[in-house]
Amino acid sequence: MNVVAVFGASSPVPGEPIYDDAILCGRLLAQAGFAVATGGYAGLMEAVSLGASEAGGRVIGVTVPDVFPDRPGGNAHLTEETRTASLLERIHEMVDLSVASIALPGSLGTATELLVAWNLAYVARFTGVVPKPVIAVGEQWRRLVPLLTEELRTDGALVSIVDTVDEAVQIVSASARGQ
Repeated sequence: MNVVAVFGASSPVPGEPIYDDAILCGRLLAQAGFAVATGGYAGLMEAVSLGASEAGGRVIGVTVPDVFPDRPGGNAHLTEETRTASLLERIHEMVDLSVASIALPGSLGTATELLVAWNLAYVARFTGVVPKPVIAVGEQWRRLVPLLTEELRTDGALVSIVDTVDEAVQIVSASARGQ
C-alpha cells in the first residue's frame, strides 16, 4: 500500500475549520487507497490520523520521543508508531516511506518538513530518480514558495500549491496512476 506523508501544525484543535480539513484529508487519502504517515502527535497530525482511521486506513505515526519527552506517545488513531531520534530523521523517515508529501498549514516545523521534501525532490533528479510529488495546501504556501523560489533560485514547479485538501488528494491520486 502506498503511503502519503502529511505535515501540519500541532496546535489546531477539534472544531476549528483547519482541523476539519485535515480530517477530510486523511479520509480522502484512505478512501483513495493510501496509508498516511504523520508526525503522530496532536493538532493536524491527529486530525489526519482520525480521518484515515475512520475510513479504515493504515496510519503511521513517526514520533520523536527524545525531542518531545512531555508527550505521552502517538495519538490514539495510529495503527503503528515508528520512533526516531531527531526531527530531521523523522522528516526523512516520513518522506522515505511515502510516494508523495502534502503540507497542510503550519508553522516553522511544517515549513521545515515542506522544505526537506522539496529539497529531496530537487536532488532526486541528479540521481536519475523521478521526484516525488510535493503538494502545499493553503494561502501561506502560495506566498512562501514563490518567494523562496525567487530568492534561492530553485525550482518552484516541484511544489504544487493548491487551495483545498481535495485538490491535494487528486494530485497524489493522479501521480500514483502515472498521469
